[in-house]
Amino acid sequence: MVKIGNIQLPDFPLLLAPMEDVSDPPFRAVCKDNGADLMYTEFISSEGLIRDAIKSRKKLDIFDYERPVGIQIFGGDEESLSLAAKIVEVTNPDLLDINFGCPVKKVALKGAGAGVLRDIDLMVRLTDAVVKSTTLPVTVKTRLGWDDHTKNIEEVAERLQDVGIKALAIHGRTRTQMYKGEADWTLIGKVKNNPRISIPIFGNGDIDSPEKALEYKNRYGVDGIMIGRAAIGYPWIFNEIKHFIKTGEHLPAPTIEDRVAVCKKHLHKSVEWKNPVVGVNEMRRHYANYLKGLPNIKEYRNKLVTLKSVEEINAVLNEIEKVYTGYTFEKTPIELVNYHEKCPVN
Repeated sequence: MVKIGNIQLPDFPLLLAPMEDVSDPPFRAVCKDNGADLMYTEFISSEGLIRDAIKSRKKLDIFDYERPVGIQIFGGDEESLSLAAKIVEVTNPDLLDINFGCPVKKVALKGAGAGVLRDIDLMVRLTDAVVKSTTLPVTVKTRLGWDDHTKNIEEVAERLQDVGIKALAIHGRTRTQMYKGEADWTLIGKVKNNPRISIPIFGNGDIDSPEKALEYKNRYGVDGIMIGRAAIGYPWIFNEIKHFIKTGEHLPAPTIEDRVAVCKKHLHKSVEWKNPVVGVNEMRRHYANYLKGLPNIKEYRNKLVTLKSVEEINAVLNEIEKVYTGYTFEKTPIELVNYHEKCPVN
């Protein structure tokens, strides 16, 4: 069993990564259904929370069926992060996570997210301020370092543990890499195997199959794995990994009936949470991922992204299910795609 403060997770938990414009409550609901053990909100600006910005406040929405769930904040100022932590605590999440990983310019170059990796003393002060401002377990998500010359994650892990964080998730790339190249888990393994480290260490980056999850579990000894892009349009990956680790066998690929059912639930939750207009519009980014691999699907996909009512969308999804009943999906590695210029995965 893995513990984060007083939160008890199963052996080798699978975490859903916080993803801007992706990991909202509707998406988290379908991931929870399919085996995610711990989930996080989209990252929330500390300044936005303090200003009472509507979009930032909306991201604080969490629901009991999601638990355990963490709220993730970012910022580069001790006072702002401290105040944001107090605001977050009122919403009663299970934990509070600090984002020191988002690499996009509008975050990192303003001294937040992965930008803090250029000043480890500041990172420690910011973390210490948050830990002292809340009774919630505080965790951190970060990267290996700013660039290839400053891969200081081993020092970072020790110093953040010393100021009181309860777990650390590490993305196996530097800030300058963004999402390019292959994630390097070597340093993640070194952090986990450091005798000074007693908190759970979660690895993140490029996990796109049950085989890779088991290989990295065994090779690097991490306490669990955080999955981001591979879950977009494919929430089944959590249960597939769990089953493979336990039995060495693959679960059958989700059928067209499975895909349509999850897509419908995602749509329903999106409309329920946001409102019919916004819910329908924001769901459009997900259809291609749920229907990936189906031959001659373009015409249906084009319909789905233009229709404006839930009833019309459900009718098209029903037609897709009927047309493709019995279609066998190939078990191929999931394509890791970034389709936002924002910080899709931090």
